[in-house]
Formats: sequence, C-alpha cells, structure tokens
Amino acid sequence: MTLAKVFERIVGPEAPVEIVAYDGSRSGAQGSDVRIDVRSPYAVSYLLHSPGALGLARAYVTGHLDVHGDMYDALWRMSQVFGDLTLRDRLRVLRGVLDDPLLRAAAMKRLDPPRQEVRTGRLPMLRHSKRRDAEAISHHYDVSNTFYEWVLGPSMAYTCACYPRPDATLEEAQFHKFDLVARKLALKPGMRLLDVGCGWGGMVMHAAREYGVRALGVTLSKQQAEWAQKAIAEAGLSELAEVRHLDYRDVTEEGFDAVSSIGLTEHIGKANLPAYFSFLYGRLRPGGRLLNHAITRPDDSEPSMRQQGFINRYVFPDGELEGPGYLISRMNDAGFEVRHEENLREHYALTLAGWCRNLDEHWSEAVAEVGEGTARVWRLYMAGCRVGFERNWIQLHQVLGVKLAADGAAGMPLRHDWEPPAR
Repeated sequence: MTLAKVFERIVGPEAPVEIVAYDGSRSGAQGSDVRIDVRSPYAVSYLLHSPGALGLARAYVTGHLDVHGDMYDALWRMSQVFGDLTLRDRLRVLRGVLDDPLLRAAAMKRLDPPRQEVRTGRLPMLRHSKRRDAEAISHHYDVSNTFYEWVLGPSMAYTCACYPRPDATLEEAQFHKFDLVARKLALKPGMRLLDVGCGWGGMVMHAAREYGVRALGVTLSKQQAEWAQKAIAEAGLSELAEVRHLDYRDVTEEGFDAVSSIGLTEHIGKANLPAYFSFLYGRLRPGGRLLNHAITRPDDSEPSMRQQGFINRYVFPDGELEGPGYLISRMNDAGFEVRHEENLREHYALTLAGWCRNLDEHWSEAVAEVGEGTARVWRLYMAGCRVGFERNWIQLHQVLGVKLAADGAAGMPLRHDWEPPAR
C-alpha cells in the first residue's frame, strides 16, 4: 500500500482533500485546493504512538506533515468524515506500512513530542495552585507581544468579539464587545471596575476612556502587564486605569461597583469555581454587577478537561470548560442573582476567522518571531477552534449577575437597556 493510501485511510476516503507523499504517491481528491503533504515517514510514527487525533497535530507541528491551502477549510472538510483514531485504525495503518522497510522502521520508532507541547502527568493535586496557574498562563500568553500584535490587531483583545453586523471589522467588533460589557455593567463616571484576567488591558482602557471609570486590571502574564501599563500611559489614562501583574486571588481592594471577567473562567478549574465566584462576590458592593464571559461546552456529559487533547497539551494547559448551566448554578450558589445570559458562539467563529487572516498575512514575520513550530500550533489551534464554534462543539456565554442589597434590591431596569437602538 502506498503512503498516500495509508493517510487516505486516516482522513477518510470521502474527505475532499488531496494527499501527496514524499515517495511520490498520491491519493484523495486529485486537484483539490487543499492538499496534505506527507513529508517524512516519521509522520506515521506520530499517528501510531499518539492518542486520538493528537498524532496528526504532532506530525503537523514538527513539519513531518504539511497542509497547503486554507487550514480552516482543510479542517472543516476533514471534520465531517474524520474521528479520533481507534486501535483498529492504528492496526490498519500498521498493516499498510509493514511491507516497506523504511516505513516499518519509522513506525516502530517512538518520537519525542514537539518542544511546544506541555508534558502531562504533572501532579493533579497541584492543578490551579497559584504557582502552576502562573506557569500555565505564561506558557500561552508570554509568547511574544509582537506576535500577538500581528494576530490580534490593534485592539490586542484576545477574547471573543461581538459583531454588531456581519460586515463589521474585527476592530469594530472588539470595540462593540467591550462596550456591550460596559453597558451590561451599567458603568458611569466615577465608578470602580475590577477586570480579572485583563489581558493587555483592553477592557480597562475602554472603561476609563469611554466611561470615565476608575479601572483596575490584573493578569498573571508579566508580558501582558508590561504592555498594558505602557499603552495606558501612552493613551493618557494613568489617572484612571491600572494593570497589575497579579493573581486575581491576591486583590485586596473591595467595594467595586462592577467586576468583569472576560476569558478567565476557563483557567479556573471546576473544583475552584465556587471559591472563584465567592471571591468576586466579595469584591463587589451591594448592587454591584458581575459580567462573566467564558468559553463553555454545550453540555456536561463529557469530562471538563481532555488531558490527552491538543488544546490542553499545546495551548491552554490545565484549561477546563464547563456547561453554561453549571457556571450559572455556581454563580447563583455564590450569592449572585443571575439576570441575563446569552450565547455568542457564532461571534467567536467570526473572531477566529479574523485572527486566522491576520496570522496568514504576517506568516513570515510570525515564523521569524516565535519559530515555525509555535506558528504552526497557532495556525492549527485557531482554525480548529473556528470549526468547533461553528459546529457547536464549544460555545461562548456571557452571564450577568448582581449582588443584591440587604433589602433585596437589584438596581436593575425592568427591561435590559444595554442594546443600542436599531439603526
């Protein structure tokens, strides 16, 4: 069996992609605008020795496998016919290479994972300790501020945007997202906002600039904090805005009028969610609001963390996703009255499409800045997540809660007033 035919068995004979192997063999949909190049026999080793689809990811990150054409298009096409490799699939691959001495030798060799991969097997009881959370955040966010500038664009917002219309630009959608959060929190001049997991300070600066709010942001990424403080100073917002390199659990101030958590909950861990929401509840004054913006999974039937998966090993170590109902229940149990919820998963697919375009446009510079392996991780991860949001494998929920006054007053309007008038 030719090597191209071996890989056709893996991605599925119905997948509308062409497969070309280094030995000259070809298979799949001839002339397709998406082509998978098998550049080395060691790609077979990764497939045989890695769980699920992780082998394909390892082969791609190391360059033993390449994808020509749009990565999102390739993943979308293969996602319709490709599932995780079973033991039977691996045996079929092995039978297909036994007759070739070179392939057989490569298949038998167990290769080390790419250097970009976080090693699993770390003590689970230490998961989400302050030190380990700091290491996990640094792994993903302390890549390179310059790299993030190319991928995220001028907003430096690394969370789901909210598109006011289908043809809005990424920058317009990120501004609209921050403004939607501000309106849901009913921000007004003189209020105090705490933004936990603040990233590069986008929400902090928006609240200060657009609403005259005194805003404090905290992040575990040193590079983010340094970039944000510089941007705050350059924008002339230092009297109102501040970003600290700090664990949210170490914030000592209380009496905030509002708390925003945009993209932090995914890093908290299921076991820590009660304490997380209780801590945020304790930072608020009576009548204060929390807006929790988080990636979720459609239901709670699967484990919240796939330790063997690509995302956990390469992108978000120790990341855990819960269903929206679970998060709402934990907010409610912490004392919040939940007043509004919405799912923005289509908006995240559009956001990821914008980030993918940005990376493609800056591909050469990105490779020079962070290395080809890391750039490949990002290309694969963002395109794959776009497919995930479109196919409802993952979702994005915003949940608004309020800390009631002693007499039960919520200070909420009878009908929500944060949507701008229709144009």
